[in-house]
Amino acid sequence: MGMIANNLANVNTHGYKRDTVAFKDTMSYYAHDEIREPLMTCRSKPLFPEPKNMARPRLAVSQTDFSQGSLHYTGNPLDVAIAGNAFFKFETPQGEFLSRQGGFLLSGDGTLVTPRGYPVRGTAGNIVIPQGTRHVHISEDGQVFADNVPLGSFELVTVTDLKALEKLGQNMFRLRQGSSAEERPLLPNEAKVAQGYMEKANVEVVYEMVNMIEVQRLFEAYQKVMQSSDALDREAISKVARRA
Repeated sequence: MGMIANNLANVNTHGYKRDTVAFKDTMSYYAHDEIREPLMTCRSKPLFPEPKNMARPRLAVSQTDFSQGSLHYTGNPLDVAIAGNAFFKFETPQGEFLSRQGGFLLSGDGTLVTPRGYPVRGTAGNIVIPQGTRHVHISEDGQVFADNVPLGSFELVTVTDLKALEKLGQNMFRLRQGSSAEERPLLPNEAKVAQGYMEKANVEVVYEMVNMIEVQRLFEAYQKVMQSSDALDREAISKVARRA
């Protein structure tokens, strides 16, 4: 329920990637459940209790869905969306992080930064737009031009295994510690950059609402079962106490 609510809360967050979970049944049993003891007579009492194998649900998979979100036109020359399997790189006080959110701003010295002030990494360092620039152009392969003068290119990367990425908040990701996955440069035509666009969250509101309704109904059904079981236990204890 919390995961679904978080997905819905970020439906208007650019570059957001929805979280998904999956459950599976696991069998709970004891060592004596596998023992088939022989009985001398039909009146002999077994030494071990009857086996009671029970299935219990447990969390099997919790991961992020990195499917492509739709592109929304903004007309802002500093808004950049990625179409394909790639990420921008940001420089933060805690290190380098990856993100799909491409709504950029200019700092006081003209450095291209995120709304939180993190510099956007280029292939040759930070990308700095000179003062007085009238026209900023960003090509499909991520090259940045100021009045037709090349300034550098976005350091677009991807990873060998998307499942190895962990969310850090603020739409940023990094590889999990101990993971064998690694960053790698993009292959030709693996991803394209769209200037003046923003990538929407890949959250389908109707799908998430249906999931929320189903989870709510299952929760209410299990709650009623537990309440009914509790009422029966109370009634049984009350009757035993009266007879005693």
